Amino acid sequence: MTKGFSGSTVLSESLQKVLTDVTALSLVGKQLHWNVVGVGFRGLHLYLDEVVAIARAASDEVAERMRAINLIPDGRPQTIGELTSLPAVKETIVSTEEAVVAAVAAINATVGTMRQVHEKVDAEDPASADILLDYVRQLEQQAWFIGSSIDKA
Repeated sequence: MTKGFSGSTVLSESLQKVLTDVTALSLVGKQLHWNVVGVGFRGLHLYLDEVVAIARAASDEVAERMRAINLIPDGRPQTIGELTSLPAVKETIVSTEEAVVAAVAAINATVGTMRQVHEKVDAEDPASADILLDYVRQLEQQAWFIGSSIDKA
């Protein structure tokens, strides 16, 4: 049986960056989800679950795409912890406003990674690039929804 298309080192490194950050985003989302308190708690609590669901779907889709093009995804905890570009979040209870700021920063960092690697990915594999664009749209929408809860008119 033939292997079909095999991704390059550049494609592997680019998709791994995305995999690392979407996996980290799901963890950040849950950390905030579990520890947020204050006015607007319920809405933010539910939004964070939506972000986590999108991030988990993205990590699975990116990792499976990597395997489909004969690359090896690395989702080990030490890899995620060492290589993520997401800002750290507090290990304690956070106010809804702090959680909004942290969530939007984490989403924006994840989207930033996707946008940073998109051109290289698209040059080598438009099918993989399409996956990134879909998650950019979904995550930017969530950042808007969540950030709007504290934005001033």
